[in-house]
Amino acid sequence: MNSRIGFIASSVLVALALLSSTLFVVDQRQFGIVYALGQIKDVITQPGLNFKLPPPFQNVSYLDKRLLTLASLDPEPMLTAEKQRVVIDWYVRWRITNPSEYIRNVGLDENAGATQLNRVVRNAFQENINKRTVRDLISVRREALMADVQREVLGVVKGAKPWGVDVVDVRITRVDYVEAITESVYRRMEAERKRVANELRSTGLAEGEKIRADADRQRDVTVANAYRDAQKVKGDGDAQASAVYAQAFGRDPQFAQFYRSLDAYRQSFNKKSDVLVVDPSSSEFFRALNGSGSGTAPARR
Repeated sequence: MNSRIGFIASSVLVALALLSSTLFVVDQRQFGIVYALGQIKDVITQPGLNFKLPPPFQNVSYLDKRLLTLASLDPEPMLTAEKQRVVIDWYVRWRITNPSEYIRNVGLDENAGATQLNRVVRNAFQENINKRTVRDLISVRREALMADVQREVLGVVKGAKPWGVDVVDVRITRVDYVEAITESVYRRMEAERKRVANELRSTGLAEGEKIRADADRQRDVTVANAYRDAQKVKGDGDAQASAVYAQAFGRDPQFAQFYRSLDAYRQSFNKKSDVLVVDPSSSEFFRALNGSGSGTAPARR
């Protein structure tokens, strides 16, 4: 009884294993290629569940049907029309369109196509760059260069032995001189920038000195004019004050003398720390203070 159950279980497992080996799923992003004894039996382009014979009668492999990107792998220098050595970076957008042709003429996976396509694209770039100058590579003519390269690459992959691929786009991402030339160009650019900077500094210093000299001249003129006007106003004020003093003193000379003496006392003793050593009895300065002579305060009228 136990041996019978074991036999049934083994049979079921074998049947399941055999069934699973005959089923395969093709993703919507892939091609499914069914091989029969090493030959292509069928190509599945639609996603879903499919059937095949179990190995070794039939096997299945997959190829990517999406848009693939190939970037430059060996940025070696190329010569332009004027014999300048330049390095370019590029990329190609391509896809597999016919898996049967691709497997027969290119390889079994995407890497094989990328390797051969890299060689073809690089040769096309070399051939077209040899016909153009550096100015063409960095100007609007770059578009024409990329279009010519794409056309030549398509001519190869769709030639007598089609690769079963389509090249959608070819683009240049960088154009530069080789390192030795780049260093020389940078040094020349640096020297030129320094020369321009020194020239600008010299011009700026000269302009600054000119502006400062003009400002100093205007300041001196303004100060001189202000001093002249101040002296004129002061002179007019002194003249008017003298006229008023003369008129006032002419009316009462004795009072004028007394007022001047008081003003002199106020100017002489305006601080507590001031010390004046004189003989009041023999000095005319204290005449008004002593109340004698011409300095005596006038009688009120």
